[in-house]
Amino acid sequence: MSTGILSGNVAGSYIIRATLTPAATAAATAVEQTFTSASTGSNLNLGALRVGDFVTINPPSITAGVGIVGARVSAAGTLAITFSNSTAGSLTAPSGVYVIKVDRPESQTAAAVIAD
Repeated sequence: MSTGILSGNVAGSYIIRATLTPAATAAATAVEQTFTSASTGSNLNLGALRVGDFVTINPPSITAGVGIVGARVSAAGTLAITFSNSTAGSLTAPSGVYVIKVDRPESQTAAAVIAD
């Protein structure tokens, strides 16, 4: 049961920004890349991420053939983004400021059932 009035089982929802520089993604593949505060310079906001947080990623721009197909917090303070490349050549997702929406559940255990 939720303790929040309008938040369901979400304890908090946050928007953070991080300057990321993804590596190249090989042709016709998907690869998970990880980013931490240390790997991104001054992005101390990533240090606040917790395993169990639900993250949604908005990149700074679009590169044809490259897509974000998944995102998660793989360890405390570590953002993992899965990039896919649907082309026959190596491509790199755009570098720049990524906007990250973080939804933090009330507990680290997801609800097994949706109920009123």
